[in-house]
Amino acid sequence: MTVRRFAPLAPVLPALVLPALALLAAGCGTGNAAQAPTGTVGTVTASSTSPGSSTWHARVPDKPMTRPAFTLTDTDGRPYDFAAATGGRGTLLFFGYANCPDVCPTTMADIASALRQVPPEVRAEVSVVFITTDPLRDTGPALRRWLNRFDPAFVGLTGTPAQVAHVERLVGVPLAEQEEVPGGGYSVTHAAQVTAYGADDRAHALYQADAQVSDYRADLPLLVEERPPE
Repeated sequence: MTVRRFAPLAPVLPALVLPALALLAAGCGTGNAAQAPTGTVGTVTASSTSPGSSTWHARVPDKPMTRPAFTLTDTDGRPYDFAAATGGRGTLLFFGYANCPDVCPTTMADIASALRQVPPEVRAEVSVVFITTDPLRDTGPALRRWLNRFDPAFVGLTGTPAQVAHVERLVGVPLAEQEEVPGGGYSVTHAAQVTAYGADDRAHALYQADAQVSDYRADLPLLVEERPPE
């Protein structure tokens, strides 16, 4: 799997392959902080096709994954209830951090580009939520400035390391970890998966770091059409 890179801002950790999740982990950065929390993440298996649909341009969960309920803090310092704010909408959820030199900005830029290429009525029904895995450096204002580079409508969320780890467990991705790097500071390793929830509040697609703009563009209309059964 190839990760497209921006010019590095700091040393980059090697990709971490997680066979059970088929996730690419990416991370880097500098600064000073305590070790990130650790724990066990539930396994999420996936396949390239799903019962009843073979049209998704991403991995599809084998087991049902529903939209999680949690509350973190948005970039204005206000509580953000994820389930209440995004329920019934197509939603792309991603974990990363503003100092990431490669997979994070590339992923957000690809999503922003795809949203500009779909009909306005589809764009209006999609929420994009970015949760920082580096809350010690990604303050609300810093995260807002970074997200504005891609789309001012993107939602940025932060919280304590323990709160972020709790949400990672709910979503079913590996916990982010901080690692000291030579010369001081730390780098962050995190799951490079975008989880796509439909308007039916179920996860339908798991995009990995090699996803293309065309993949998101093709799937966004499908995502907003996934209505709950009446």
